[in-house]
Amino acid sequence: MFENLSERLERSFKLLKGEGKITEINIAETLKDVRRALLDADVNYKTAKTFCDDVREQAMGQNVIKSLKPNQLMIKIVHDELAKLMGGKAVDINIKGNPAIILMSGLQGSGKTTFSGKLANMLKTKKGKNPLLVACDVYRPAAIEQIKVLGEQIGVKVYFEDDNKNPVKIAQNSIKHAKMYGHDLVIIDTAGRLAVDQEMMDEIENIKKAINPQEILFVVDSMTGQDAVNTAKEFNERLNFDGVILTKLDGDTRGGAALSIRSVVDKPIKFVGTGEKMEAIDIFHPERMADRILGMGDIVSLVEKAQEQFDEEESRKLQKKIAKNQFDFEDFLAQIKQIKKMGNIKDLASMIPGLGKAMKNLDIDDDAFKGIEAIIYSMTLYERSNPEIINGNRRKRIADGSGTTVAEVNRLLKQFEETKKMMRAMSSNKFKKKMSRR
Repeated sequence: MFENLSERLERSFKLLKGEGKITEINIAETLKDVRRALLDADVNYKTAKTFCDDVREQAMGQNVIKSLKPNQLMIKIVHDELAKLMGGKAVDINIKGNPAIILMSGLQGSGKTTFSGKLANMLKTKKGKNPLLVACDVYRPAAIEQIKVLGEQIGVKVYFEDDNKNPVKIAQNSIKHAKMYGHDLVIIDTAGRLAVDQEMMDEIENIKKAINPQEILFVVDSMTGQDAVNTAKEFNERLNFDGVILTKLDGDTRGGAALSIRSVVDKPIKFVGTGEKMEAIDIFHPERMADRILGMGDIVSLVEKAQEQFDEEESRKLQKKIAKNQFDFEDFLAQIKQIKKMGNIKDLASMIPGLGKAMKNLDIDDDAFKGIEAIIYSMTLYERSNPEIINGNRRKRIADGSGTTVAEVNRLLKQFEETKKMMRAMSSNKFKKKMSRR
């Protein structure tokens, strides 16, 4: 995400290295490069021009602050302007109402149905809501089946009418159904088309008038760049939606939609999707996104993701086991599962300052732990609890059972022992006292 833009901006800032102060000449050269980087990232031309004008206005006449070099000052100015360009601060979703009604809109293939499931899952687990997913796409083959599968996956009821081809009626009936069965949130998945057409816009406008939703969200595939921004403009003119959802930000996206959409339609980006898993949904924080674009990482979001998987009681039990040197492969498996729930490994790495750049060319996918899990699952329960008994014969059997080699099994056992030592050392009172004195 934003890798090319990050690299281009980094090169632009290097033009100011070694300069004593920001001048009209060096700022013009730097901003020319910044604007080129933004245009290459598929940012709207007017947006790129306005952005660079705003940066120039902020930068001109500023003396070098103590301990700050001109390129560092420029990075700060660009960071602040990027955050402002994307909205400045996170904007919450409106889920007031009984039931609260959310209407999803967007083109076919934008990820609307999948995101409806993600949103239902998030509001159920984090906000304690009892959502109802509604299948109003009566045209796309298997659309109803897709949302039923998603509903079953996340434990959320789905309302559909197999014999009804009137989306407006289905939407109205779903609200009655929600009130009757105690659902305090209704998320309506509507039909998309391959391109904006009059019939599609009339239909979703009629649904809006019939159900009067608290929130209308426009879902857009971030990989479509400026096309996404133009589509958002057309939808907004008809629906006056409340917020934008950017999907597929984990793909090979240049970032133009994320940087342009707010300035073009003047509507906030509320959420982003970063993968296929139902947990792969993030609140959009402009400042944090600016951090990531400029290679500063996003530690706050990383900590929040970790806390979502954090179980206080389980953590206390684990701490006791570590202190008694009883940490075993069952505990190790549990930790791997928690890490996997946090999201895409490469995306998580990009949140750590400097690490995202270092891992740029590494091919890391969601199956990064597959080999490790296969080895552990090939162990007996007794072996997992007592890894010290795993001798040569057992290692050969585990390797054969997991489709790996004895060398890979040996490597895992060695890494596991080193991890145990490190965890025990970190949990010791001596280590805690040493850290508290710093």
